[in-house]
Amino acid sequence: MKDRKLQLMVAVLLAVLAGFLGAVAAERWFAPTQPGGLHEFVHEQLELDAQQEDRLDRLEERYAIENAQRELAVRRANADLAAAIDNEHEYGPEVSAAIDGVHASMGELQKATVRHVFAMRSILNEDQQRAFDQQVARSLTGPPPQ
Repeated sequence: MKDRKLQLMVAVLLAVLAGFLGAVAAERWFAPTQPGGLHEFVHEQLELDAQQEDRLDRLEERYAIENAQRELAVRRANADLAAAIDNEHEYGPEVSAAIDGVHASMGELQKATVRHVFAMRSILNEDQQRAFDQQVARSLTGPPPQ
């Protein structure tokens, strides 16, 4: 009985950890309240004109929908992982396949995020693109946000 409870707790913790890692990856680039976040940078530092603001708003609306769908897929994959861990109670083929599913879902979320970054970049003029590119590089290579 104790082993079963411990295994279930481990499964839940692993699922939560995988979800957390996906959320951190997305937030690292896009958290609007995070100082230095990419969206904040674009809105506050790049001096967009009205047309650019309008295009950016439409991009963000579409991305919000896609992002919500991708995050839901990550949560489903995490639930599948928890079920596989609960079913196998070891690192077996079901757990391995479920981990691959989590990675695939997280990869699709990251791809959608990168596509959105390029879509944002496409509405900028050359000077804004240079500043944007530098901010993206800092976001990807700098220390984690606090």
